[in-house]
Amino acid sequence: MKLDPVVPLPGSGRVFRSSRRIRLSDRDPRGRLRLDAVARYLQDVASDDVDDTGWGAPEHLWVVRHLRVEVVSPPLTDDRVELGTWSSGSAMLAASRRMSLVGDGGGRVELDSVWVHLGPDARPARIGDFGLYAESAAGRVVSTRLDLPEPRPGGARTPWPLRATDEDVFGHVNNAAYWHAVEQVLQRNSVVDPVRPLRARLDHRHPLDLEDEVELVESIRDGRLDLAFVVGGVAKAVAVVEAL
Repeated sequence: MKLDPVVPLPGSGRVFRSSRRIRLSDRDPRGRLRLDAVARYLQDVASDDVDDTGWGAPEHLWVVRHLRVEVVSPPLTDDRVELGTWSSGSAMLAASRRMSLVGDGGGRVELDSVWVHLGPDARPARIGDFGLYAESAAGRVVSTRLDLPEPRPGGARTPWPLRATDEDVFGHVNNAAYWHAVEQVLQRNSVVDPVRPLRARLDHRHPLDLEDEVELVESIRDGRLDLAFVVGGVAKAVAVVEAL
């Protein structure tokens, strides 16, 4: 997927702002704000934003297609983060969303995501007039095409049992739960140091269901960590983590 570089807050248009206190359950043993917590912040603040504008459930549903996280300065000593999110583009059936996270201890994380728009019947639906989000989207067109690579043959395979708490109201594994697996592999692998700046990307190809028998297939490719969520030989999602 071709994505624009992560950019600052838009010069005009709607920006939804919020804040979070970093809790104990959001940190790794070194105090770092974990990637799964960052993904959950994005998910929550995006929901708050669309609920505020009328673009939320039940008339409008949004499903993450791709997420890129750039940890510019890892939040290590931060206690609170300020969040700003805005629409950065749209297409017939999808839209992109940015989120900027700035901590009170110098941490900074930038996120870029693409979401598929569903109607109340949970089927893809045209966006049409984008209302309050049109100005910040500024006519930029986004693509839902995914291009992270297939897992390499011979990669290390580890079972990843799913839990009842991973399932959301749509009956699929929630977006933030995938990042639990990314964190698990990242913290036991020395290829990328998570307390240094990094870039992590995750493509959602097909939903994971609670009864799926998932294998994590991991490999090292050009100094980066590649991870696939494989069910019955099919990569349902693919992630890449690399140093910035």
